[in-house]
Amino acid sequence: MAPAIALNTPPDMELMRLALRSSTLNHGLRVRGDRWTAEILMGSFMGLRKFEDWNSLLGISRATLTKRLNQLLAMGLLQQRPYQERPRRHGYHLTQAGLKLYDQVLTIWVWEKRWGSHADVLPSQLFHKACGHAFVPVLACSACNAKTGMNDLHFTLKPVAALLDDSTESTRSARVEMLQNSRKGLGMRVDRWTLLIVTAVVLGCHHFDQIGHVLGIASSVLARRLSAMVDEGLLLAQPDLTDARRFIYRLTPASRDLFGYLVCFSTWASRDFLHQPSSIRPVHKDCGKAFVPHVICSVCHEPLLPWQVSFHVN
Repeated sequence: MAPAIALNTPPDMELMRLALRSSTLNHGLRVRGDRWTAEILMGSFMGLRKFEDWNSLLGISRATLTKRLNQLLAMGLLQQRPYQERPRRHGYHLTQAGLKLYDQVLTIWVWEKRWGSHADVLPSQLFHKACGHAFVPVLACSACNAKTGMNDLHFTLKPVAALLDDSTESTRSARVEMLQNSRKGLGMRVDRWTLLIVTAVVLGCHHFDQIGHVLGIASSVLARRLSAMVDEGLLLAQPDLTDARRFIYRLTPASRDLFGYLVCFSTWASRDFLHQPSSIRPVHKDCGKAFVPHVICSVCHEPLLPWQVSFHVN
């Protein structure tokens, strides 16, 4: 059992509720925040093109795979092209819009290599053709190009009226899917609610009632999800010194490493999908500029482009 701690300075719960409800992260995750979609996109960047290849590698039902592929086609992130040798059959290819997801894919690769259970099916090493070196993707500030982590930022919250009006958030949630250690898959098997819970904790919600209020999630669903996240090492539950009946939920190293994916996803949803400002606005403390993430090469510190990266799969 972790030592008991006391937590001071409660957050503005109503401001946070409105900011999370109208966040580009929330709206983006409602459309493509399930783990299957993330794995299909990872496979696309790895060169998977055939329906059968995804079906075999992911262990996903044909009906679910068909639905997810059709959603990505409708969003313009994938397109179908006929095979030259079999013109009546089509492969799935990333579009120019789909290529803009590359930073997210790189952050998934980093997280899975550190914390996941599918490292053996992901590229074991990435090579940057521009500098000729093996590298590790690094999250950086677009304004000053400095390596940036969660502690290098401060956040302001400003709800976005257009997204509040458009939000039809339901308190009903899909069935809880525990994080699995299946050998099939392409990594980071976490879903929308898991990512939103991590975001709420990042912003200062550490108690059960706080998280439930700002996310609008049913208590029974939240209890199961928090328990699963603690079991999987994504949250630390510590007894509250001021009230022995309550726990304080803290991030672990594994959930802190989800931050790169969250901020890259939110930026994509704001800039390329919803065309609305984010209600959660990070500022880089060192340069004082609004934080817009990009992912750079750990060797030459240049931004990474899909066609400039090669990889080796075990």
